[in-house]
Amino acid sequence: MKRTFLFIAAFWAAASFAQTYPAKPVHMVVPFPAGGPADLVARLLGARLQEVWGQSLVIENRGGAGGNIGTAAVARATPDGYTILLTTSGFMSNPSLYKNAGYDPFKDFAPVTVAGISATVVVRHPDLAGVNSMKDLEQLARTSKVDFATPGIGLAGHLAGELFKRLAKVDMQAIPFAGAAPAMTALLSGQVKVGFMAIPAAVPHIKAGRMVAIGVTSPQRLPLLPEVATVAEQGYPGFQVDNMYGILAPAGTPPEIVKKLNADIVGALRDPAVKKALEAATVEIVGNTPEEFARYIAAEHTKWAEVIRASGARAD
Repeated sequence: MKRTFLFIAAFWAAASFAQTYPAKPVHMVVPFPAGGPADLVARLLGARLQEVWGQSLVIENRGGAGGNIGTAAVARATPDGYTILLTTSGFMSNPSLYKNAGYDPFKDFAPVTVAGISATVVVRHPDLAGVNSMKDLEQLARTSKVDFATPGIGLAGHLAGELFKRLAKVDMQAIPFAGAAPAMTALLSGQVKVGFMAIPAAVPHIKAGRMVAIGVTSPQRLPLLPEVATVAEQGYPGFQVDNMYGILAPAGTPPEIVKKLNADIVGALRDPAVKKALEAATVEIVGNTPEEFARYIAAEHTKWAEVIRASGARAD
C-alpha cells in the first residue's frame, strides 16, 4: 500500500511539473558559432517558443571541436528541461571520428525531435574553370591536389566529402573551419577552391554568381536550385547526405518534460511564419516523435561509422 501511494505521489508530482514547465528561462545550446544554419534554426524556433511559453529562450553558442564542446556541456547539465541542445548530423558521427568525443549519443541524451533537414551543396570558386560536374571534380582529384572546405569536422559537409571520396575512389583533403561563416569566407576569397556546404549558407552566393554549384546531396533536385543535378544522378547511386537539425535534452530529463518539449517544438514548426522562414532557408520541416528520432540516431550512427572506418578519417 505504501509503495502504491509513493508511486501515485511521484506520478502527480511529475504531471504537475510538466504543467508548469517552463517556469523560468530555458537555455538552448547550439554547439557552433553564431551565423550558421543551426544558429538560424535555433533562433527561428526560439522566437516562437518564447511566445508560446511566456519565458525567455536563451541561445548559447558554444562552438569548438566539431560541436563536441557544447554537446558535452549539455550531457552534463541538470536534466530538468532547462538546458537543451540543438545540434546537427555531427552528433551521430563524431563518436566515430574522435577518440573521445566527450559524450555518448545513446546514453547521455533524451531525443526530443528532428526539427528539419537540409541538403549539402558542392560548390567551387569561379576561378576553378572546367569543373562543372561531380565527374569533373573526380577527374581533377585524380590529376591534382584538391582541398575541400567544410564548416567543421564531422558535420554533414565533411561527411559528404568523405563519402564522395569513397565512392569516386579519389583522395581529397578536408579543410575544416569553425562554422559555416568562416568556411564561406575562405571559399569566396579563393583560399579554398571547393566546398561541401550547407544549402542555407551557400545559396545566396550561388545566386549572386560568387560561387558555382556542381551537385546537391539530396535524393531529388531542389526547387531552389533546379538546374543543379544531384550527386546520385551524376553517377554515384545512393549518394545522400542530410544536414539534420535535432533537439535533445540530457538523459534523465522527466518523460513528461520531453513530451511537452516535443509537442511545443513541433507546434512551433507548424506555425506559418516559422514554416515559411525555414522553407525559405531550404530547411525541410520534420517534427517527428522522440522514438522516431532515436531510431534515426541509431541508423545514422551506424551508416557514418562505416564510412569513417573505411575512409580512415580521424579528428584527433
